[in-house]
Amino acid sequence: MDDAAPTSSHSTHRTGDTVRTGIRGVGQTLVTIGLVVLLFVVYQLYVTNITANAHQRDVERAYAQAVTSHHDPLNGQDRAELPAGRQVILPAGKGFANLYIPRLGKDFAKTIVEGTTDSDLDKGPGHYASTVIPGQIGDFAIAGHRVGKGEPFLNLDQLVPGDAVVVQTASRWYVYRVLGDVKTGNLSVRDSEGVPGREIVSPAATSAIAPVPDHVGLRPTRALMTMTTCHPKYTAEKRMIVHAVLARGLKVVPGARPKELGGSQ
Repeated sequence: MDDAAPTSSHSTHRTGDTVRTGIRGVGQTLVTIGLVVLLFVVYQLYVTNITANAHQRDVERAYAQAVTSHHDPLNGQDRAELPAGRQVILPAGKGFANLYIPRLGKDFAKTIVEGTTDSDLDKGPGHYASTVIPGQIGDFAIAGHRVGKGEPFLNLDQLVPGDAVVVQTASRWYVYRVLGDVKTGNLSVRDSEGVPGREIVSPAATSAIAPVPDHVGLRPTRALMTMTTCHPKYTAEKRMIVHAVLARGLKVVPGARPKELGGSQ
């Protein structure tokens, strides 16, 4: 019995060491995973914003230079008189209009690029190439990131019925108004053509950017605008869709801005 006692003690000691080593290993692994997740979050929320904002500034400068040198990407084709559904081909990834949303701040200004690929959206809000251009009869639809990568539509959920969404091309200002019930503030209310101010849909619901949103095959009779982004924040599970209707269009006059942007027009 005396000879067996030391052996049992050593065995217990070795077992304890093994357990402690295993616990330390698991702990170190969890810490490493936590650091990796943290670094990923920092990258997604901050680093991608820095990169995307730099891309947006480049796009903005390039577009401004194109307009100044009379090389408007739209080539003056942005007018409501264009036949409904007529597609205008624009250079992918290039800016062709500016977007202003007063509700999101006086300094909210983004240059819209053509296309909705990942590389396009990393530069700013992107135009669905299959939809019409600003001011045209039909649905002018754009997409934008909600969190990270410049997050132009981070606070898109703050819009209320009647809010102005202003699009500026080289030749015209287009003032759209968010649909919904202005009196009650209910964005879910559908208008006479069945289009709401806001809806939440699956990523596969392409009918949300149809010429008449949610009504595939119906011929459009007015100029609409649709903005899409991920929902809820920090996920891509669904899409938030905001619809607006063209309220008025104005010629671009040097030094003048629409009253919705603090100007006199």
